[in-house]
Formats: sequence, structure tokens, C-alpha cells
Amino acid sequence: MGKSCISQVGRARLQSCRIPGNMIPALAAEVEHQGLKPASGSTSFGTAKSRALRPCVVLVAFLISLAILPACPRQPHVVVGCKNFTEQIILGELIAQQIENKTHLHVERRFYLGGTYIAHQSILAGRIDIYPEYTGTALTAVLKEPPGSDRKAVYGRVKSEYKQRFHLTLGPPLGFNDTFAIEIRGEDARRLHLQMLSQAAAYTPQWRAGFGYEFMERPDGYKGLVATYGLRFATPPRIMDLGLLTRTLKDHQVDVIAGNMTDGLIPALDLFVLEDDKHYFPPYEAVAVIREQTVAEHPEVTQALDDLAGNISDAEMRQLNYEVDGKKRDVKEVVREFLRSKGV
Repeated sequence: MGKSCISQVGRARLQSCRIPGNMIPALAAEVEHQGLKPASGSTSFGTAKSRALRPCVVLVAFLISLAILPACPRQPHVVVGCKNFTEQIILGELIAQQIENKTHLHVERRFYLGGTYIAHQSILAGRIDIYPEYTGTALTAVLKEPPGSDRKAVYGRVKSEYKQRFHLTLGPPLGFNDTFAIEIRGEDARRLHLQMLSQAAAYTPQWRAGFGYEFMERPDGYKGLVATYGLRFATPPRIMDLGLLTRTLKDHQVDVIAGNMTDGLIPALDLFVLEDDKHYFPPYEAVAVIREQTVAEHPEVTQALDDLAGNISDAEMRQLNYEVDGKKRDVKEVVREFLRSKGV
């Protein structure tokens, strides 16, 4: 490469990284000035002076590396996150693939973030740029406002408050409404001739309930549900991971659960959703939450996601969930097939 430790090519590369204060040329010149180069025909540093200064070379090289790494330009990219259950993984992958397909941006996936609180804090801290959320969840669990029943009003309220409070924007609704589903076994629904939640109140004192932690804590969850319908259970509700609820119900370990309306295992496991006849639950339209800074830097992201608006029906989301949960298929493959079928 040449005689000196730092070649002209190397110096040019270092300078291209635009280190603050033009540090790199000065450091390179100092190394050469001290005579820190191999003796002719030798692979070691030749003079006593250069050997004594060898630790300085290491230090200089280390400092240069520290300066270079953060300063060199990175490939433009966005980070997509999601919560830790099947539908969120599918939606996170859907958003990621749509951006990859429609833009030149690299997409980093940070999935399985936990519940709503962790996902929300992650986007506020800039650890992720986009994640899928539900309007009813945003309204009650994040904004701490009372539930509303009008879809457009809930979406408008959340969009306005997210912009004002958090500098976040909402993409258009994806099409489906993933409201809470109070589920029992199909055999029990047929035996007791149950259709609605208000009818089930007569039987819940003999039932064991199973709910997720977030459902127990959120304002549109357990406390409001039991108050609205006058529900009592045989034992305190079992709190468990969302992914275990349907199997636990099917295996008769509990008798009623709070799942999701688009859960693909509802028909597969012969479960029955009790009608929310008092309209307790607000709408839960799926939307993409995006940092305003990301929108400003990469407007093509919102253009790509706008193409997904209204493209996923309740039945389609339920089938996507079943492909992953029921058939144990790879999420990326399922999403790839779905996007291809939609032609978006």
C-alpha cells in the first residue's frame, strides 16, 4: 500500500467521514512525523524511539476508530416494532415488507416489545420509528380517556392528541376492527343457549376466568366489564400470557377468556364469542403509529403505508392469524403471499 502506516487512500477515506475539527489529517501527520513505520525489510518497528512510541500508535488508532464509527454515513433505514402476540407480529411484518417493497429504505425489525406501554415508550424514545396500534387501545390505555363507540370520532381524537402530545402521526385504518372478544367454549354456548354477554351473567358465578395482564389493568378492561354486566366469577381471574388464553379455555382450565375478535383459533378450536350487547368495548381499528421525524425524513414511508388503507377485513385478519397460529406457518411467508394477493 505504500511506505506510511496511513496511505493516501486511507487518509482520503478518513477525511470523507468528516470527523469534527479535521482531526484525522492531524492525527495521521503526527503518526508519520514520529517515524512510526516499519524498518526496511522488516515487519517490526525499527527504532528504539518508534518501539517506545508503539503504545501511542495503538492509542491513536483507537481514537481514530472511535471518531470514524459514528461519523461515517449509514444506509437510510427505519425501525419497525410491534407487541408480543401473533397479530402484532403479522402486522409488524406487513408494515416492514410494504416499506421494503415500495421504497429503497432498509428496514430493521424490533418485534416482541411486550405490551402497549413498552411499545409506546419505545417509539417516544426513538428506539423504533413505526409500530401497529389499535385506536381503542390508544384512546384508553395511552391517552387515559374514556371509551367511545364511534369509530371516526375515536380515530380523529387519537390522531389529534398523538400529534399534539407526542409528535406522532397515525396512518389510515387498515380495515379491520380487532375489538375484545369474550369467549367461551362452543359446546357451553350451545348447551346453555347463550348468545350475549348479558345472558352469561347468570352462569359466571360458576365459571373460572382467564385474562391477560393488560386487560386486568386498562380502563376498558376487566373492571369496567364486570361493572357493566354485573359479572362475578367462581375464583379470582387467572392472569396469563395472551398466547395461552385460547388453549387454556379449550383444555377446560378456565371457562371464559378475553381474547381478540380476529383470533384465528376461534373457529379452529370451536370457541364462541359472546355478543357485547351493551356496547362496552370501544372500536379497535388497527393503524400504524409513526414518528413525525420519520415522516419528515422519509415521506415515502407514509405513501407506502397509505396503500394498505382498508385492505384487511376482519375475516382476512382472522385467516392470517390462523395461518400462523393454527397452521404454524412462517410469518414472512404468510405476509408475502397476502401482499401479493392484494397487489399493493
